[in-house]
Amino acid sequence: MVKVQRFLTEQRQALVIGLTVLLILAEAFRFISSNNLMYQILMATAGVIGLLPILFTAISSLEVRLISIDVLVSIAVIGAFIIGEYNEAAIVTWLFMVGEVLENATLRKTRSAIKQLTELAPRTAVVIDEDGNTSDEDVDFIDPGDMVLIKTGNQVPVDGTIKTGTAVLNEASITGESRLVKKHPGDAVFAGTILENGTVTVNTTAAGEDTTFGKIIELVEEAQDSQTKTQRFIDRFARYYTPVVLLVAIMVGLITRDVRLAITVMVLGCPGALVIGVPASTVAGIGNGARQGILFKGSDVMDRMKHIDTIAFDKTGTLTIGKPVVTSVNVLNGDRQTIIDQAVAVEQRSDHPLAQAIGKLDRKHDYQPTDIQTIKGQGIRAQIGEGEYLLGNPTLIKDLLGTVQLSTNSLIN
Repeated sequence: MVKVQRFLTEQRQALVIGLTVLLILAEAFRFISSNNLMYQILMATAGVIGLLPILFTAISSLEVRLISIDVLVSIAVIGAFIIGEYNEAAIVTWLFMVGEVLENATLRKTRSAIKQLTELAPRTAVVIDEDGNTSDEDVDFIDPGDMVLIKTGNQVPVDGTIKTGTAVLNEASITGESRLVKKHPGDAVFAGTILENGTVTVNTTAAGEDTTFGKIIELVEEAQDSQTKTQRFIDRFARYYTPVVLLVAIMVGLITRDVRLAITVMVLGCPGALVIGVPASTVAGIGNGARQGILFKGSDVMDRMKHIDTIAFDKTGTLTIGKPVVTSVNVLNGDRQTIIDQAVAVEQRSDHPLAQAIGKLDRKHDYQPTDIQTIKGQGIRAQIGEGEYLLGNPTLIKDLLGTVQLSTNSLIN
């Protein structure tokens, strides 16, 4: 039975589509033909198909002594078959399954972020043993104290401290900042970050789920599994609602001695609107937000948005893409294309985000700069042929060419 239940659960969306087609066909036959037989056959077929997954779930609930809404719907639908109300049986099961499909759609939408995060998480690492040999190991089998080798372009697989070497790291996945960070021996590195330049050995302090990146994924999972107040209320409400409706139906049957009336009470008591209301509104809200460029992490987040009156944004990667680009080039003196070609040739030798943006400009001539020197916090110096070239910020201009600072500031402003 477990395999059948799992199959029906996995194919629930296909079942809903099939039920919808059967209901439309049934209504079409009733409209175009006076013969009611085909209408009843199609409705009965839809009712049986729709009842199966609900009935299996109800049986599982009873096995753990829980009278869930599935139990009420199953009894009501079976009762509807007994009194010949096949259309009621079909519509009740269709509504119930549509609600569950919408709820599953909500979960898929909210879990897409987790999937993206887990895909970013490193899976293997190059471990250095005591003899200096290297081997690829799954990050889950790495222990604190293990030495890990990381080369340029690789993802940092563990949290740890640099033992040897220097590194230029992109830590945007952890800090949200796109600016590259230079690390030296003794500095901390984090799993999920990218080694843009350098080769280092790292002494592991945490690996796998224990890393900072792993904890971020865990926090996102907890946030997305949280329910709204309405969902929590419905769960509590269903615990008492189902037994009450069953009790009322039994009392009606005993008092009136009318089985049809008692079954009608159960059918009317099936909480179709309750089951479909929250998932439908949640899916609509998440879908509408996505169309407006807003991605909700979960239904609880969306529910709590009504209390928000102020939003503080992390600009980099949120309001911006986190990668600078050159939008315009203003030339004070000299040939425009030559200056661009020289600037591109020099800046392509740098790993600074602004230098990388300049290095992506289109060039027509390939210069070969030499004697490249980084001027900390100001810019870069290079030799091209017989000439010396400086590229940097206003501080560099002030220190080296103070006489033209005014014109430069005017241009910037």
